[in-house]
Order: sequence, then C-alpha cells, then structure tokens
Amino acid sequence: MATPDAFAPVAITTRNDFQESVHFGAVVALGPDGNVELTVGDPGVLVYPRSSNKPMQAVAMVRSGLSLPPELLALVCASHDGTPMHLQAAERILASAGLTADALANTASMPLDEASAWDIIAAGGSRTALQMNCSGKHSGMVATCVHNGWAHDASYLQVDHPLQRVITDTIDELCAEPHAHIGVDGCGAPAHAMSLVGLARAFRAIATGAAGAAGDQVYAAMTQHPEMVGGTTRDVTVLMQHVPGLVAKDGADGVYAAALPDGRAVALKIADGGDRARPPVMLAALADIGVDVSAVTPMLEEKIMGHGRQVGTVRALNL
Repeated sequence: MATPDAFAPVAITTRNDFQESVHFGAVVALGPDGNVELTVGDPGVLVYPRSSNKPMQAVAMVRSGLSLPPELLALVCASHDGTPMHLQAAERILASAGLTADALANTASMPLDEASAWDIIAAGGSRTALQMNCSGKHSGMVATCVHNGWAHDASYLQVDHPLQRVITDTIDELCAEPHAHIGVDGCGAPAHAMSLVGLARAFRAIATGAAGAAGDQVYAAMTQHPEMVGGTTRDVTVLMQHVPGLVAKDGADGVYAAALPDGRAVALKIADGGDRARPPVMLAALADIGVDVSAVTPMLEEKIMGHGRQVGTVRALNL
C-alpha cells in the first residue's frame, strides 16, 4: 500500500509567481527494452490504478469474445464525458447484445461534461447509470456476459463472477505480477491494485503487441478514437491525438499511464489523489525518456485562475 516515504516532490503550483503548493508523487518509466529507465519515489509502490485499469479489462473482454467496432471498443476503455456521442455509443454496445441501459449495474451519475449535464437538468432529467463515465466499460461487461451465457444481472460485479475472474487473470498476466488487492471502484466494479511498475508493464504489453490480438484491438481502438476515451477537451484525448502512437489512460485519484509501440512506457501516481499535477508530470516523464511532446505541451498547461484570468501554472519539477 502507499506510504509517505514512497513519494517525492514532482510538481509545483505557483500563483502570481509565488509557490502555493507542492505535489508529491511516484513515477516510473520503462525504456524500449522494458527495463526501468526513470524513477521518482518508489516504482514498486502499490496503487489502485482505478480507471487506468480499463484497457486491461477491455483486453479480457475481447479475449472472452466481445466483438465491437473500434469506436465502440474505445468507449469500453473510457472514462467518457457523457456527451450524446458517448451515450449513443454505450447504447449501441448494449443493443449489440440485445440489452438496454436497464442492464447496467454501475453507479448512477450525471455526465462529466458540464454542458451535457446542464442539458439533462434543463430537460428534467437526473442521474442515470448510462450517463456515468464508466458506462462504456459496464456495457462491454454485460455484453461479454451475454456472449458467454454468463449471468448479466448485478452479480457481474462480484469478484467471483466468471467475467471478473477472467479480468483478474488478464490483469495479473499483463502486469507480470499477481494483483496486490481487490477493492470496489467508484462505479461498483472490482478495483485491482498492483505496483506502479506493473501498471507500466501492462500498458507496454498493450502498445507493443505482447498482449496478443486482443491487446492489438484495444490499442488500435484507443489510438484511432481518442475522443471516445475521454472527450474533445480532456487531456487524455489531447495527449493521444498529438503524440503519434501513444496509448494513454487517466485514472481517478491521481493516476496516469501511457505507452508507445517501441516499448517506452510511463506510469505515475500523485500521492494525495489530486489530478491537476497529472498532465504536466506525464509530459515531463515522457520527455525525459525521449518522447517528443512539444506539440501538446502548450495545450495541456495546467492553468491556475484568479478572478477569471490565469495567474499561475502547475509545472513539473525536473524528474
């Protein structure tokens, strides 16, 4: 589990040229050969990657027979904004298995996208499972259950359900280590914990082809349709759109993972679970292992606002 001595300073927030906050975290980067090339803090720290596990969960579903067009498979890997585009895609996944949104057992929520949320409120709507950012993953889960003749009621969220056993085995394989713990994620699905370096190894396996044909499908879906993985303005989408070949996924409580087909990979955890330091630290780590992030760095600057104008930034420390 995470302990204070596993983390080191990774970013600084400034306001009007005054240092306001210091962000601690752990970072690990793998080189093309898969060996550890960069560490900050303890690369073996055990973390819940939260939604950064979704690409691994998707690999397990594809191996279990889930067959979807790339744009829909990308949504299975997503923490989506809940725009109409995303909700319609989730409904298409469900319809492919003869299901509706009533089959979803994930937590009800409003969309992450503020404009979409206000549209729903204005129309008299409220929280639903379909609108929740994990509904693509859950749609994929129940569709996989239907394909295999497994129970697709709320029991699909239990760790001993056949689907979840396959997911657990796949996560252990891709991370090249046994999971450290299984908790409950915010959406209700099992949340696997592993080392930070194990998370980097998993993304490397998906990007390089080592995860097999199912991993290749997940990699292609995410990199070809990054707008489905997050949303048009989300940093994970922008990052994949402007760093050729990069597959990336953010996770709640300050987690980020990314990898390239040449074997380079990064995984990070911000110690206190805050998210604003994630993009600059990810960009700094990628740059440190030789990835060209010059095109995307200005777009992902974390701005600190004061009375409606930018008064500071969050910047990564030298890793």
